[in-house]
Amino acid sequence: MKAKPLIPRALARQDVEDAVSYYLNEEAEQAALGFIDALEQAYSHIGRRPATGTSRYAHEINLPSLRSWPLKRYPYMVFYVERDDHIDVWRVLHGMWDIPAWLRDGDDSHH
Repeated sequence: MKAKPLIPRALARQDVEDAVSYYLNEEAEQAALGFIDALEQAYSHIGRRPATGTSRYAHEINLPSLRSWPLKRYPYMVFYVERDDHIDVWRVLHGMWDIPAWLRDGDDSHH
């Protein structure tokens, strides 16, 4: 089975930029590089096996198709929806935040 391409939304791209900037501002260049590696691994996994992500947050925001997958060694989660021909990446959020509220805030471009 061919992996589906992941297409991050603008908010997801901004989330990633913010995370990398945070690590660089902390002078943690290795952590920034490790974050990118972990994100690429997560994207690769999601592209090959999108159904393995958890739908734990889907019901809280009333979006049954929403799934999430954690990054290895980093407290971030990738939130995505599987489409017929690609993976729609909504956000890449820090797991300690109030994730459902952040997702609701980003839902304005979907309908």
